[in-house]
Amino acid sequence: MRITELLKMESIELGVSLSSKDAAIDRLTGLMEAGGRLKDRAGYKEGILAREAQGSTAVGEGIAIPHAKVEAVKEPGLAAVTVPEGVDYEAFDGSLANLIFMIAAPAEGADVHLEALARLSTLLMTPGFKDGLLGAKTKEEFLEIIDGAENEKQEEVAASDGGAREESQAQAASGYRLLAVTACPTGIAHTYMAAENLESTAGKMGISLKAETDGSGGAQNVLTREEIAGAQAIIVAADREVEMARFDGKPVLQVPVADGIHKAKELIEKAVSGQVPVYRHAGGADSGQSGSGSGDSRGRKIYKHLMNGVSHMLPFVIGGGLLIALAFLFDDYAIDPSNFGKNTPLAAYLKTIGEQAFGMMLPILSGYIAMSIADRPGLAAGFVSGLAAKMGMTFGTPEGGAVNAGFLGALFAGFAAGYLVLGLKKLFSRLPKSLEGIKPVLLYPVLGIFLGTVITTFINPYMGTINDGLTNFLNGMGGEGRIVLGMIVGGMMSIDMGGPFNKAAYVFGTAQLAEGNFEVMASVMAGGMVPPIAIALCTTFFQKKFTKKDCQSGVVNYIMGLSFITEGAIPFAAADPLRVIPSCAAGAALAGGLSMFFGCTLRAPHGGLFVLPTVGNPLGYLAAVAIGSAAGCVILSLLKKNLNEADR
Repeated sequence: MRITELLKMESIELGVSLSSKDAAIDRLTGLMEAGGRLKDRAGYKEGILAREAQGSTAVGEGIAIPHAKVEAVKEPGLAAVTVPEGVDYEAFDGSLANLIFMIAAPAEGADVHLEALARLSTLLMTPGFKDGLLGAKTKEEFLEIIDGAENEKQEEVAASDGGAREESQAQAASGYRLLAVTACPTGIAHTYMAAENLESTAGKMGISLKAETDGSGGAQNVLTREEIAGAQAIIVAADREVEMARFDGKPVLQVPVADGIHKAKELIEKAVSGQVPVYRHAGGADSGQSGSGSGDSRGRKIYKHLMNGVSHMLPFVIGGGLLIALAFLFDDYAIDPSNFGKNTPLAAYLKTIGEQAFGMMLPILSGYIAMSIADRPGLAAGFVSGLAAKMGMTFGTPEGGAVNAGFLGALFAGFAAGYLVLGLKKLFSRLPKSLEGIKPVLLYPVLGIFLGTVITTFINPYMGTINDGLTNFLNGMGGEGRIVLGMIVGGMMSIDMGGPFNKAAYVFGTAQLAEGNFEVMASVMAGGMVPPIAIALCTTFFQKKFTKKDCQSGVVNYIMGLSFITEGAIPFAAADPLRVIPSCAAGAALAGGLSMFFGCTLRAPHGGLFVLPTVGNPLGYLAAVAIGSAAGCVILSLLKKNLNEADR
């Protein structure tokens, strides 16, 4: 696929004037929509903003490449604008962006477009290419310049293919002096630009360097064992986890992907200086992927292990929970109240599938916690240990059912199995190399599963006691106590809007679903719906307190809030945290408390307004969300001051 196939006439504007970065994003998302590339403009824009929140996509020297790979994209595409006067896109070098390409990539499907996007990224690093585009008078000329540059690049590659292959083979035989790995969160643009700049800069310095790109379509130009063994040092320019175990014992320089674009010479000079620290991978060099950065604190590592388990567990919880909720929706309670959810064939089918998916949540949680700790060898041990916790196995009743270890048991089992396998890996690292092949296929799975299950079986009664005590405490709470609990979990959903507090409340709600306590999940979702709705209301009824841009984007938060996507409030919270976060937290806490006061229940762990038919006391639930949102809106309006017309 060629670059010009991704860039339609309708998605190009030349000589535009833009007042801000937000205005640039708005203009480009509109152009992307005009090109017919999007299913949902608001959803795509949220993806763009989420990527910008991780760091500006301005690459300096007047170029910015915002991009997102999300479900809201119908088909891959590009949009482009030239801005003669420039716009502040928060570039590292302080330059104003004159040329902006926006990339849209679908979350699923074939990645045939990635090669073209990679070519565009490298062309933008070519001297004279940007100036040619800025000088284009018509859209046709703009496309012709891109087409011509792409043809020249391909002819250049074809002409030098034989010689390059021989040179590459010679370098591979003699060994590269430096190696690099580049990866950005979406794996679209910065990944390839960093690799191109590192390789070209190294070439000018007379240093042989090979760069592996860990892009959206998978790793390309992959480093071999021989190349790694012979390299003087490795540069890892990445904003997400890459395979690090293979670099155990080698000097490794780890930096953000942006440094690969902007500081290539500095990185290369440091890499060859001999001052780069030697990397030691936790668990030895036979591991698969690194679980966490070497500089992480112990608490941070534990949190990342937990979140790895939770992120893999949530699809089972959400999918299974929604199917169970639908089963109750399509059933007839009057047929047999004791069998509600399975009285009709459709309901029974939905509930059976939902229960099977929901039943996987605890083994999945513990399995992926263990895998995060000990890499792939930990998966089997963690999965089976979590299953033992779910079954409630004890030494007296190995068939299970004696205790209810539940969520806490599976949580402990995952960490126990992970660190157990990590210990086994260190222990077996002393074995002769001739026995290396039996470790992953025999020693780790057999001893890991057996010992992990033994540990879980031992702690199950204690976890069961704690779990039963917590359940009995919640069930025995009076009206006031339950309202306070609802306020706490509702408020936590709004404190950091997707961060640790938010996730802790959500995980607690899903854990209570497994115990049959459906009121907590209702309070959690009510609290999570409030922040975006409160902001949307405030931007609608108190417009003088916001910029015109904020008022326009605030409308999107109605949809985000009603869909239980708390993250829609993040841009507003980031811009004014001291006013937005307390206001939203107060409204969310009120909604969570009212939901508990009205006795609302929720069997589905996600969905917002779309799962309202499955909510117990739906009118009370709507009232709780509406009152909490209105309260958050009023508090925010009181805290924020009116803006001058010029500021708006």
